[in-house]
Amino acid sequence: MLARAAIAAVSRAGASSVIARASIIQGRAFSTATRANATSGSHFLTGVATAVGVIGAVGSYSYYRGEYTQYHQPAFVYPSFINHSLSYIFFQRIATHSPILAETKPLAGIKNTASERTFIAVKPDGVQRGLVGKIVSRFEERGYKLVAIKAVVPSRALAEEHYADLRARPFFRGLVEYMTNGKAPVVAMVWEGKDVVRQGRAMIGATNPLESSPGSIRGQYCVSVGRNIIHGSDSFESATKEIQLWFGKPGEVIDWEPANWVWTMAEN
Repeated sequence: MLARAAIAAVSRAGASSVIARASIIQGRAFSTATRANATSGSHFLTGVATAVGVIGAVGSYSYYRGEYTQYHQPAFVYPSFINHSLSYIFFQRIATHSPILAETKPLAGIKNTASERTFIAVKPDGVQRGLVGKIVSRFEERGYKLVAIKAVVPSRALAEEHYADLRARPFFRGLVEYMTNGKAPVVAMVWEGKDVVRQGRAMIGATNPLESSPGSIRGQYCVSVGRNIIHGSDSFESATKEIQLWFGKPGEVIDWEPANWVWTMAEN
């Protein structure tokens, strides 16, 4: 009887400790979640903290019963693995519910408006040479808005679809192998702004760097057509296809507005 009473007391203490810790977790996480979404954060955290308390009480009781059965004496030290596990699950849950801004326009934006978008990719040679930052700066300094970016080693199927119009060319297989061999990733991006498809191509320069204008990206940074460091959509229709191909999953393209957007895109 005394042993059972001790176990029950320890279990109640463990449950109270878990509930108290859950309240602390709730408070800390709520302060973070509120900055992202005050309304949804409040309801969500209250429910999770309650669940954490209940699970903690049951887990604590089961743990102490196991300790008593195995060693024939109560364990008076709160098991840290329960707290760590619950905290991990709790914060993982919070992370998966972070708000993602929904698309309010077509994936490629609207042609001939400030919402027009283009697909730009720094090829493996450009990544190897450390030119990603310089290329990003070119578009940012021009006033364009970055709405998607990722580093990826494309699958063969993705590369073949991307270069489908070159399938009959003798260099097609070598190009696909070069893009997919994993020696360096492709840094894929989506940029938004007025006339960005046409202006993006002008900023990049001719396919053959030796024919590119001085000051263009290819005219400044490369000399070989086989290592011309960057790809850009050549039409709005191509941009639509390529953005869908590389950023087709929900949430990959973010619709947002910089504080200085009106100072860049306004007509007057």
